[in-house]
Amino acid sequence: MLYGRASRSHSFASPHTMPHRLPDRLNIARHCLTEQAQLRPDKTALIIVGDGGGERRWSYAQLDEQVRRLAGGLLAAGAQPGDRLMIRMDNDLPYLLTFFAGFAAGLVSFPSSASLTAEEAEFLLTDSGATLLALSDDLALAHAPPASVRVLTEAEIGHLAEAGPLLDPRDTAADDPAFLIYTSGTTGRPKGVLHGHRVIWGRRPMVTGWYGLTSDDVVLHAGAFNWTYTLGVGLLDPWAHGATAVLYNGTPDPALWPELIARFGVTLFATVPSLYRRILKYGDASPEKLATLRHGLSAGEALAPALLEAWQARTGTALYEALGMSEISTYISTGPGMAIKPGSPGKPQAGRRVAILDPDAPATEPRLLPAGQVGLLAVHRSDPGLMLGYWNRPEEELLVMRGPWFTGGDLAHLDEDGYLWFHGRNDDLLNTHGYRLSPLEIERVLAQHPDIADVAVGEVSVAADLTVLSAFVVPHHPTREAAILDWAKEHLASYKQPRRVIFLDRLPRTPNGKLLRRALPSGS
Repeated sequence: MLYGRASRSHSFASPHTMPHRLPDRLNIARHCLTEQAQLRPDKTALIIVGDGGGERRWSYAQLDEQVRRLAGGLLAAGAQPGDRLMIRMDNDLPYLLTFFAGFAAGLVSFPSSASLTAEEAEFLLTDSGATLLALSDDLALAHAPPASVRVLTEAEIGHLAEAGPLLDPRDTAADDPAFLIYTSGTTGRPKGVLHGHRVIWGRRPMVTGWYGLTSDDVVLHAGAFNWTYTLGVGLLDPWAHGATAVLYNGTPDPALWPELIARFGVTLFATVPSLYRRILKYGDASPEKLATLRHGLSAGEALAPALLEAWQARTGTALYEALGMSEISTYISTGPGMAIKPGSPGKPQAGRRVAILDPDAPATEPRLLPAGQVGLLAVHRSDPGLMLGYWNRPEEELLVMRGPWFTGGDLAHLDEDGYLWFHGRNDDLLNTHGYRLSPLEIERVLAQHPDIADVAVGEVSVAADLTVLSAFVVPHHPTREAAILDWAKEHLASYKQPRRVIFLDRLPRTPNGKLLRRALPSGS
């Protein structure tokens, strides 16, 4: 695995340098909470809003104390620095306290999605080697965890956060592991992405290059707590800069978001393009309702030019887009004071070393392509925001490293002005509503349905700027779409479930039997 810092001697595309030098010692909990609690103890750090509009607030001092007591309690209960702490909890305060307590205690926090099925969660528990499992009562696993795993209930976490021994966050190195997140792999099995404490420093280019964030901001994120987009943009970055974070954990309703913006004086709102589209359709997105909003932040999927134009016309505010991935978060973006080219996610953020590599050049001898030529989008491995490596996946790690460059599989080109233009994937991974998905993983689950003889998964366009995840099924005998969708609901997390089934007589394959995924129907 790629622990430590890579060489900084290679040429790079961005002319800027990373703001300030990366400290040798760094702890995310100390940086985001303890230091902020010393500067602004009584300032509201977090507001959680639930169904019916009920709200709860916590100051920086309150959050810092609860996180440090929970961290002390975990260590007192036998946890050891470096242990993996899997979090399988509902979207509420205990989830966030546990996530940050792991940092403070020197553990490796592992946030997982509450929408995972029990069998999916059990695979991740085993694969991660977690020895601690924070578990909500309503999210039980299909089988009892092994005896080597200590299960922490919400009640126990709440007690430790109130009464545990107060711990000063550990003096971790910037390169020490901090958290583990899982994303789709090219083999059809999820793979763990391991980040170090240095990631909080590596996110600094986003502050000016995308947000324009200051301590006066109120940031509202529309995602679930476990999503890395929410944890990063909705919590890590606001708290690293003394701002206020607002999160909603009630029933989804697109008309609600403008109301929350007005109620809490939100200045920055972050979500995916599909929600911006629904807000325009179902919500009051008038300039009067959004009077405090400076601009919106968009990531997770491409921002269609028509949606950008419609949002700006209706609200009078800009949408700034960013491109990123689990391995580094966002590193290409538009931002305040920067011209927007509709259809482009922007330029490399100041300090990012970004290049376009020849996909046909040997991995050991990467070749940079000039402006205008399409190749593999790459970021330099010296970037502190880049992952430490894939968890126990050396073969997948080899596929993404080309000399001193990391390549995530995106094809793109940079124009003469430095703007990036996306050209799809160099592999079969899909990008659906902000989630990067492996069709192989979904196909493997669907293929176990007794009525399915052959299956493929892809995206189908249903409107000019809208696609849906679809299953292309060759049945053994006539069957119903509902039966296959119900199977998917039983065995796959909600964001992995196809929304429609298209029945075919056969799938397009080569003479050798390889699926021709790009030959699947792409329109409705």
